Amino acid sequence: MKDDNGNNEVREYMDIRHFYREAGSGKPMILLHGNGENGDYFVNQLAFFSATHRVIALDTRGHGKTELGNAPFTIRQFARDLLGFMNEIGIDKADILGFSDGGNIAMVFAMLHPERVDRLILNGANLNPGGVKRRVQIPIEIGYRIARAFSKRSPSARDSARMLGLMVNEPNVRPDELSAIRARTLVIAGTKDMIKDSHTRLIARSIPSAELALIEGDHFIAKKRPLAFNKAVSAFLENE
Repeated sequence: MKDDNGNNEVREYMDIRHFYREAGSGKPMILLHGNGENGDYFVNQLAFFSATHRVIALDTRGHGKTELGNAPFTIRQFARDLLGFMNEIGIDKADILGFSDGGNIAMVFAMLHPERVDRLILNGANLNPGGVKRRVQIPIEIGYRIARAFSKRSPSARDSARMLGLMVNEPNVRPDELSAIRARTLVIAGTKDMIKDSHTRLIARSIPSAELALIEGDHFIAKKRPLAFNKAVSAFLENE
């Protein structure tokens, strides 16, 4: 469907579990944002890839406009949520692009449900908290401890502790578990990413036949360098 300017119309949906933005038609492509963000992070990808795909930018549990619910606030629960979401809207198989914690969700989902993923793009993902550079991780750990200390008295501190806890305690994936992934995979990161270069390369080595791409920039290359990022992802998707 087109808007008044002839562009692909972005459609928004709210259901009990997930809020999402959708644009384009064709093969499904699901975008998973990072910690503390929402699907708006992918504004440049939603516009670009809707020319060839039915693109869905999801707000994960407790993020954006999606309710927190009562289930555990963990990466593996988010992966279970993704399975339920795909079943609910009738998507059997999709290309999945995940950034940061969204990359971790996509990675776990592709391990547990390899038959539901065609192409997998992992941007700035990590197997465990040790994959994050210490200069970045230390302030996160300090913030988490402070937020936990005040969480019983302050709703905002409780919310911060929940979000920061994902980065302090999760994910927990062994490199050998990645052998379960069957999707053609692109591991992509910034040359100055907050994820250690050696860790990104470990992920790429551990996924069967995965490709590795590094783009000049930091952790947020999809937002800050969308032309270069979209070009790399598009080339991967088009390569048969």
